[in-house]
Amino acid sequence: MDVVLVRWPEESEHLTELRAAGVPRLLLVGPASAPPAATDPLEDWVRLPAEDRDVRARVATLEARAAAGGALPSLDDDGLLRYRDRWVSLSPVERLLAVALVERYGAVVGREALSRQAWPDGAPTRNALDVHILRLRRRIAELGLEIRTVRSRGYLLQAAATGRAGLAS
Repeated sequence: MDVVLVRWPEESEHLTELRAAGVPRLLLVGPASAPPAATDPLEDWVRLPAEDRDVRARVATLEARAAAGGALPSLDDDGLLRYRDRWVSLSPVERLLAVALVERYGAVVGREALSRQAWPDGAPTRNALDVHILRLRRRIAELGLEIRTVRSRGYLLQAAATGRAGLAS
């Protein structure tokens, strides 16, 4: 899918249409303009004047994201975790753990932060967190997501490696 270049803020109406259509886009932000908050993986921005190689690198990244589906997991208040066109229902503790992992999708979340998120009134035993992470791993595998352990740091939620998605049901 081609990446569309959009001048920001001059072409903000066109940007709204592109966002609704799910088209990958690179915003060309003028030197005096503030960039918009970009939370969509199919959107990025670069401040003008920009070097050609910088623009090409950002376009290549957006093309790769679009080819990979550009999807981010989402979690609602009812404990439904959605990723791409699938969903799973999470238990209350799994939901609390998933909140922290989804908010920092692709980044490490420390064990202490996860414990505070899931058990605000007091930390559980180390084993309790490990057991709930194991259950959450099993539950989200069918979505094509995985939780990786980052030694001595915490856990990281990411898309499952190619060929492994959907193996666990």
